[in-house]
Amino acid sequence: MNIYESIGLSKVINSSGKMTPLGVSTIDNKVGEYMKEAGMSFVKIDSLIDKAGEIISRYTGGEDACVTIGASAGIAISTAACIAKNNISVIEKLPISDGLRNEIILQKGHAVNFGASLTQMVRLGGGVPIEIGQANKVQDFHIEDAINDKTAALLYVKSHHAVQKGMVPIEKMVEIAHKHNLPIIIDSAAEEDLRKYITLGVDLVIYSGGKAIEGPTSGFISGRKDLIQCCKLQYKGIGRAMKVGKENIMGLLKALELYENRNNEKIVKNQKKNMEWLSEEINKIEGLSASITQDEAGRAIYRTRIKIDSKVLGVDAYYIINELEKGNPSIYTRNHYANLGIINVDPRPLQKGEEKIILERFQNIVENIK
Repeated sequence: MNIYESIGLSKVINSSGKMTPLGVSTIDNKVGEYMKEAGMSFVKIDSLIDKAGEIISRYTGGEDACVTIGASAGIAISTAACIAKNNISVIEKLPISDGLRNEIILQKGHAVNFGASLTQMVRLGGGVPIEIGQANKVQDFHIEDAINDKTAALLYVKSHHAVQKGMVPIEKMVEIAHKHNLPIIIDSAAEEDLRKYITLGVDLVIYSGGKAIEGPTSGFISGRKDLIQCCKLQYKGIGRAMKVGKENIMGLLKALELYENRNNEKIVKNQKKNMEWLSEEINKIEGLSASITQDEAGRAIYRTRIKIDSKVLGVDAYYIINELEKGNPSIYTRNHYANLGIINVDPRPLQKGEEKIILERFQNIVENIK
């Protein structure tokens, strides 16, 4: 029995991904021990934030970094930093930003919902989101034409939620932003490469601490020192409502240390092997067909893609999903394409042997339909 079952909640098998509604990630014992020890002592928080920024920068290559409670807070704080800069009077007035340079330009295919509206995070920081182009096509001139004396920054979103085709690439957005002496922000919450976007010249790069890094609820912004200093100052304003505790900061630092030394190639190889086994077994079940598919955003994630044949089973993917979730343990799959009759199984959050439990549940559900 885990700690959540002890208070009357259901056991969960997460095959959906690093998803906030399911608790994102499970932390390593060493991270937990670090957090426990951090929670048992006092520390000057401003000094901890500065030291954490110094340590995080060693992993990202940025000039400095600012810890946050998550990537969505990172969007709000980055936006606020680009608008208010280091002006405390303005910081104290945000998110009200009337009369200021407050427009944040982003591509229409990046104005996504990741469980909440991305543009709402911009507004929390005092920004006015300016969506340019169309949902499936944006060109350079759309960005150039939208820039004016109210523009505070450009924002790029690297996410599987975002439209993957027809968008202006990050390299071009960096070029356009710097041509107009504007900062560019990237939300790369779940990305695995911590140095890529700093190397490309992005001014503020946002990561989640709980996704690829598998730390506690946390995040950080890394990049230009002058802008990072402005990010830290936002904790005297809107950042106060998003403050990150000392335990989570120290847990993030330990998770980064473990992430740096992790053999990701070996982990991905084992995950793919498990998904190939599951795919082969699922293909033995009448009415289901399975294959391996790579992550839409190009990350090294290989999932089992299960197609439900409604003509054979007489039920659709939503029925199967409901049966998986209402069982004990509750099994949560990746259901972005359920409307197309497709269920995906993500290997990253699975504990040892859970792919076998998932197979058994699929077998039982189909058997009970007959």
